[in-house]
Amino acid sequence: MDTEEKMRLVLRPPTEEVVTEQDLRALLEREPHPKHYIGLEVSGVLNLGSLVVNGFKVNDFIKAGMKCTVFLADWHSYINNKWGGDWDKIKKVGHDYYAEAFRFFCPGVEIRYGSELYHDNDQYWQDTVRFSKQISLERDVRCLTIMGRSIKEKLDVAQYLYPPMQATDIHAMDLDVVHAGLDQRKVHILAREVFPSLGWKKPVAIHHHILAGLQEPHELGLDENPLVDRTISSKMSKSKPDTAIFIHDSPQEIARKIGKAWCPEKWVEGNPILDFAHYIVFHEKSSFTIERPQKFGGDVTYASYEELAKDYSEGKVHPSDLKKAVARELSETLAPVRAHFEGKDITKEILAA
Repeated sequence: MDTEEKMRLVLRPPTEEVVTEQDLRALLEREPHPKHYIGLEVSGVLNLGSLVVNGFKVNDFIKAGMKCTVFLADWHSYINNKWGGDWDKIKKVGHDYYAEAFRFFCPGVEIRYGSELYHDNDQYWQDTVRFSKQISLERDVRCLTIMGRSIKEKLDVAQYLYPPMQATDIHAMDLDVVHAGLDQRKVHILAREVFPSLGWKKPVAIHHHILAGLQEPHELGLDENPLVDRTISSKMSKSKPDTAIFIHDSPQEIARKIGKAWCPEKWVEGNPILDFAHYIVFHEKSSFTIERPQKFGGDVTYASYEELAKDYSEGKVHPSDLKKAVARELSETLAPVRAHFEGKDITKEILAA
């Protein structure tokens, strides 16, 4: 595969930013199999954003020849009070659920754990201190939004260690490419700025679109930039079950949630249903058909998201017809992974929590 095709795979949606494209091109021309990772907290039930959008992009990188790793950040999850800070639960969910899901959805991916990287690793902790010596407390605090927490919150001391540890992970794994949603941008930029002063390799940072939840967009004060704040605050969240599509949801449940979703007529920006069409349906398919009665114009097929968005903005597609078509497509996308986990003990345990 030539460099241009690799660039196309890396840059296509849901990718929204590469820091920098020039560095990426040079890397792809220099290294046949760059080392990539995406770091994830071990949190609640996996949803369209946490597994499908992340997984689609990981699969793009695998196709482009990268050595891809899903890093399950169990210690970061503990620091950020996931699963109520229950360490045993975090480890079990990470090993039996998250790892299993990504191995199934992203064949060929490597799974690594924070607890394994840090164990008996004096060099890692020395490097964490070295990195921390290069940044101010103010800069550290500005990065705390990567945890999905407001800078106004009262935090414990361990949470201030989160950004330096996340940055040091990158060096410890000798990564060429760091990848995440746009909400992780600050720590990646921090790493790129600080690493040269330590003589460490500066990674290429790739950020993908954050999938919107089903509610109307809102702001929670998680970032000083209003646009970034709205994006992070409105993302699909496991803590708001009716605003998220989970990988275990039945076709009926998906249709119910989509039917209630915020989707104003002619409104494109921030519309979650169009978001799903753009970043999920069109990622895997070259066309998208909306079925509707002949009296309302009959079925219509779109060859690109741009065509769909244009017609929707002009009122040529009704929200209810769009919702039904998107719900159908999401159900088909999730069918294999839903079937894979059907009836497993870990699935019952996760859903009961």
